[in-house]
Amino acid sequence: MPFINDMLDNTDRQRMDKAALDSENSPEHDVLQSHLAHKSRLESRFKFDVDVVLDALKKDILGQEKAIESVHDILKVVRADITDPRRPLFTALFLGPTGVGKTEVVRSLARSLHGDADAFCRVDMNTLSQEHYSAAITGAPPGYVGAKEGNTLFDQDKMEGSPGRPGIVLFDELEKASPEVLQALLNVFDNGMLTVASGERTYSFRNTLIFMTSNLGARDIQRYEQRQNGFIRRLFPRSAKGRHKQVEDIVQEKLLKSFSPEFVNRIDNITIFNWIEMELVGDLVKLEVQRLNRRLLKHQCRLTVSDEVIDYVSSTGFDRQFGARALRRAVRRVIEVPLAEYLLDFHSTDDNREDIVVYHAELHKGHVFFQCKNS
Repeated sequence: MPFINDMLDNTDRQRMDKAALDSENSPEHDVLQSHLAHKSRLESRFKFDVDVVLDALKKDILGQEKAIESVHDILKVVRADITDPRRPLFTALFLGPTGVGKTEVVRSLARSLHGDADAFCRVDMNTLSQEHYSAAITGAPPGYVGAKEGNTLFDQDKMEGSPGRPGIVLFDELEKASPEVLQALLNVFDNGMLTVASGERTYSFRNTLIFMTSNLGARDIQRYEQRQNGFIRRLFPRSAKGRHKQVEDIVQEKLLKSFSPEFVNRIDNITIFNWIEMELVGDLVKLEVQRLNRRLLKHQCRLTVSDEVIDYVSSTGFDRQFGARALRRAVRRVIEVPLAEYLLDFHSTDDNREDIVVYHAELHKGHVFFQCKNS
């Protein structure tokens, strides 16, 4: 029965893959129960606790207070159900350098609202850079294969959200989209509806939070900040308010060079993300260790890390230009690789085990070593 055995092995493999993904994407507590426990005098079609979402965002996203504040503000408006019913609930553009948490804000929002970090419709605009790829958004035109089905990249279920909670759509790397794709989005931002080219199907965005990310202007901002750190500027520094206004002007100029004024004018909120500063790096490393521990649960173990290891990863992995992604690479190199070797040699999974095995990481001569704390 080799065929049936292969099917059983494949099913078991898919189950384990899903369990691993769920442990990474799911929050530590029951999101639905947290939202249901919230009591508000105001009854509306949305049933979620804004404070629960805010706490999750503050825990997951470090150093981006302005971005969190903008999301918090719109969630209050959405929860009160006073948004324009003929438009998307919210349209936001996140700008800034790579690796500072633009996409992670959306993932954290999805996790805190729906209990799954992947519970949003993601459209990677770098796959839609050519004119003929616009059909992935607008559907095939009449007479072409697939026109009657009206299929697009959109997932209507994720766009509509779950009962009492809004859907989420992310347009990633917006600056790489073709003009035809941007033109199609104009109608979405304006009336919350998208009718495919064949007219056979209409997608609704009226129960949806729309987020876009872009690295547009990141290099210009970097050059500006480098000039601000020059000798003369250090002698006569500008106020924080003045520097922020200058950065906003740089971004606005770059936006209008890349997108039409009509497109920019339909965006509800534009947020510029900060560079990751050195004082936040240690906390970011600890956050990565927390995420690693969520993945270790399936092996019935967890990891504690000494301050020396945190400091070592911070100093070797910090790269302001590449942000948190450089730190993740350092965590993998310094912690995850030796941990994997240790687990393969010494750890065994026992279904009858009730307690969690705790391993502790210490630094010695530039290398991380592990020891079991249970014994």
